Amino acid sequence: MSSEGFLKEVQTIGEKFLLKLQKLPKAEPVEIVSFCIILFFIVTVLSLMTLACSCCCYRCCCNGSPDQRGRKIQIQPTAHV
Repeated sequence: MSSEGFLKEVQTIGEKFLLKLQKLPKAEPVEIVSFCIILFFIVTVLSLMTLACSCCCYRCCCNGSPDQRGRKIQIQPTAHV
């Protein structure tokens, strides 16, 4: 998908969203509740993605080294004589 096609698609989605917001005050209660649930879901997903990315970037970039955990030591079995 070219950048023009992507921008056109985003613009179309934005226009549909604005149209839905304009019709919301006159909508039925079921439509209002469903719209709020979908909006809440989208906001939650975006918030969790932002939180996950910020925690990952903080761990990688701000502590100096990417992993501060101790090394794992491999245990070798002992030989019975």
